[in-house]
Amino acid sequence: MSPQERRVGASLASIFALRMLGLFLILPVFSVHAATMPGGENLMLVGLALGAYGLTQAVFQIPFGMASDRVGRKPVIIAGLLIFALGSFIAAWAPDMHWMIAGRVLQGMGAISAAVTALAADLTREEHRTKVMAMIGSSIGLVFALSLVGAPLLYGWVGMGGLFTLTGVLALAAIVLLLKAVPAVAKPVGQQKLPLRTVLTNPDLLKLNLGIGTLHMIQMAMFVVLPHALLSRGGLAAPEHWKVYLPAVLASFAIMVPAIIAAEKKDKMRPIFLAAIALTACVQLGLFLFSASLWTLGLWLLLFFVAFNILEATLPSLVSRTAPPAAKGAALGVYNTTQAIGLFIGGAAGGTIAQHFGDNAVFSACTVLALIWLVVAGTMNFPQRRPAPAGQTA
Repeated sequence: MSPQERRVGASLASIFALRMLGLFLILPVFSVHAATMPGGENLMLVGLALGAYGLTQAVFQIPFGMASDRVGRKPVIIAGLLIFALGSFIAAWAPDMHWMIAGRVLQGMGAISAAVTALAADLTREEHRTKVMAMIGSSIGLVFALSLVGAPLLYGWVGMGGLFTLTGVLALAAIVLLLKAVPAVAKPVGQQKLPLRTVLTNPDLLKLNLGIGTLHMIQMAMFVVLPHALLSRGGLAAPEHWKVYLPAVLASFAIMVPAIIAAEKKDKMRPIFLAAIALTACVQLGLFLFSASLWTLGLWLLLFFVAFNILEATLPSLVSRTAPPAAKGAALGVYNTTQAIGLFIGGAAGGTIAQHFGDNAVFSACTVLALIWLVVAGTMNFPQRRPAPAGQTA
């Protein structure tokens, strides 16, 4: 990668990380804090406060992505971060669960994922795009693991109000980083504005959207029951689960790097992409059949994060290559909306299946989902690299 591409990757990954760290820090401790608030005894309101973010993310990803095609990436990202910060400060102040829900709704309205990934695609050449997407995806995985360790400590020091305030401050810091470190990209001029149906009806984009939705359905359903499996099968108390999560996430980064390099430099995108889906299916089957000890659970978790990180890097890269250049933001908006829907369905379905049929039924259902995805992905046309116009980096 060129120095500019490395700077773009590091800067946009940091922007994602600053925003996601604030969100992830809240998750491990929110339900504990909710019980101390007026209205917190109503579990429906507590669930709505947690889920409201994902719902508004799903609603606003496409409009924000389309707006970034028309007015530019940076203005949309800045607006989204300001809305997210406002929601964070409202949640920090919230005197009861209804105001907490309002703050979470506003946080979700700052739906910048499509605009950020579109900006990454604008500023990188196709042969290096997956590496930049991998940097962004890895930053999300890393801050998730760090939040599992740091959230209880920070909550003890500053409380939930302090965590939400920190979230808002980190979003404002991300704006500064965007303005100072990320190069400007020219607003598209002279390109035909394409209708949304162009990306909604593209067969290969549909398959990629099915992929990200399926991946996050599996992730959420799996993590509904995995903590219980670590406790009941692995004998590891809940406060100690980070001792499995953190090493698995860190080791997975090291393992996925050669795969990403081979996908890009050696033009092995198709076999590596399909192999990662197959590995996802194998992990779920392994959790169903062979997960009676902490060591086997740790091994399956490591392999899951390897496959997950590869797919998180390659999927948005493939979307950006497949979409028409004038509708790149819209395509990534649809992609991120599908991701949010997958998170919601996976959590709801995983909980329902576990409630009625047990943990192993969740792993078997995830195995079937991954195999269906593998069959569909096998029929996909993988885009050829488009040479960049002379004098441009994307």
